[in-house]
Amino acid sequence: MAPTSEINQHIWQVVSQIPPGRVATYGDIARQAGLGRGARRVGAALRGLPGKTRIPWHRVVNAGGAISLPAGSDGRYRQIMRLRAEGIEVSDSGRISLARYRWDPGITEPAAL
Repeated sequence: MAPTSEINQHIWQVVSQIPPGRVATYGDIARQAGLGRGARRVGAALRGLPGKTRIPWHRVVNAGGAISLPAGSDGRYRQIMRLRAEGIEVSDSGRISLARYRWDPGITEPAAL
């Protein structure tokens, strides 16, 4: 098993690939990072991000397409605001349409007009 820091780095690299305007689930990231069903491990890696990170942690949501941070928390508010700034529709309850916004790394995003 790789050391924790190497696993975190790999997870962060995968998260860095999520394009603006798209989201991925913790499970999606785990599979892309070769961790199988390691969704909780992805959550732990994201909690360990440095404070001023450029890694788009806000593009990761739970399997139901909802924000996992607690209601009323600063982190939840920041995540919602960042997603909305990228054009992602987020309901007031923190839900996102995975059918519409889920990132599929096997599909090339259309070029900007």
